[in-house]
Amino acid sequence: MTKGEYSIQDLLQREVFVNQTKVGVIVGERHHPNEARVQSMRIQVIPEIAEEYMRKPAELAPLPKELVHSIRADGAVKLSKSMRELQRRWRNTVRIDEKLYAPDEMIDRALLDNQGMEIGVVTELVKVKRTYRGVCVKVRSGIQRQYGVEPVLRIPITAISRTRERLDEVVLSRTFEKTLQLPSFLQINDPDYGLE
Repeated sequence: MTKGEYSIQDLLQREVFVNQTKVGVIVGERHHPNEARVQSMRIQVIPEIAEEYMRKPAELAPLPKELVHSIRADGAVKLSKSMRELQRRWRNTVRIDEKLYAPDEMIDRALLDNQGMEIGVVTELVKVKRTYRGVCVKVRSGIQRQYGVEPVLRIPITAISRTRERLDEVVLSRTFEKTLQLPSFLQINDPDYGLE
């Protein structure tokens, strides 16, 4: 079978193996209207694997669809790459609420403040020295006028408290007004941020 031939329904609740090492269980994927944009599934990682292969252990992490090689005779999912490759992919993630998210799982999500006000849409991630430090958000015009902010803002990852999987949203830990005053917000929006 070729890569990408399996639907998420075929893979849900299946155990995942790299050679003989059990990595975890597939628990779902991001709900997105454009299926082609969803390149990762969600996997519940076994604690010992998380401990050994993540900088800081996380229970849930992305599993790139391209790594799915086949379904074994016993029904488990076999990955095409080594644990090293999986570890490398997990390093290229964003940590929110002790869960890891791949870049493709963040793009196009709505950004809300903790009062439910929609700020805008995540368009890209801000990476500094191989670490994701923030998200670029295309701000809604009403919010731009109300708060006198630019059409595109950078929001620090540390200001995000959680994601809402079903609604495809990212939620700030405070109001938008308070977020605008955070030292980390001011720093990441400085034109010289990330320059050596």
